[in-house]
Amino acid sequence: MRGVLKGAIFGITCLMGLPAAAQDAQTLADIRSQLGQLSAQVQSLRSELQSSGAAGLQAAGGSSALERMDTMEASLSRLTSQTEELQNRVNQVVADGTNRVGDLEFRLCEIEPGCDLSSIGQTAPLGGTPAAVVTAPAPNTTASPGADLAMNEQSDYDRAKAEFDNGNWQAAADQLDSFANAYPGGPLSDDALFLKGAALDKLGQTSAAARAWLAAFSTYPESDRAPDSLTALGAALGKLGQKNEACATLAQVTTRYGDASAATSARTQMTSLGCY
Repeated sequence: MRGVLKGAIFGITCLMGLPAAAQDAQTLADIRSQLGQLSAQVQSLRSELQSSGAAGLQAAGGSSALERMDTMEASLSRLTSQTEELQNRVNQVVADGTNRVGDLEFRLCEIEPGCDLSSIGQTAPLGGTPAAVVTAPAPNTTASPGADLAMNEQSDYDRAKAEFDNGNWQAAADQLDSFANAYPGGPLSDDALFLKGAALDKLGQTSAAARAWLAAFSTYPESDRAPDSLTALGAALGKLGQKNEACATLAQVTTRYGDASAATSARTQMTSLGCY
């Protein structure tokens, strides 16, 4: 079993910067769009200047005005080309990270008794919709508690959380899973996925719990629950006998979320596992 997850867990160490990379790709797409608009405005000014005749050209500074426009257009063209190159590189990083998460989900399912590989489905791109699609708003990867709740969202969450608080682990896991699927990107969905993992762990379903925590972290990497989800994932890997992979995952908690309370728990787990 030791070799099953080794390559996939290595991907966790490469995923830490990917949420920011996905956001950068969206920013680059926006910059590219703005550069296109600026280029169109410069071309419009050129046409207007040329149509104004000799008097208009002289008022604008003579032939040097056209030369300055040529320089501006060349600079805009160069910046657009560089932006496209950077966007392609960032999109490739996000695609690679998404593939790594998908591989980890597959491998966790392989060692989980009764897990149906066909139920995994296609892994959602890290950070949401690919940034090249600039007309659609990016999904919420932060799950901010200040966001608006959908109708019945709070009551559905409270009902699922009550099952968890009462120790009805199977009912809690089922309801929390349904909640996360019903309200993707909602302000409570990251917490629902984390608690789903905790409920499954209470049931002794360590591999399934690890998958839930992986989903919580990869879907909401910037949420308040992300450090807890990553710490729980590392601990679960330790329970599964994957010491090296567990240590690598827990080390990322202290690196990425050093100021979070989960970092203290991660260090304790690393000491317990003998990572140092």
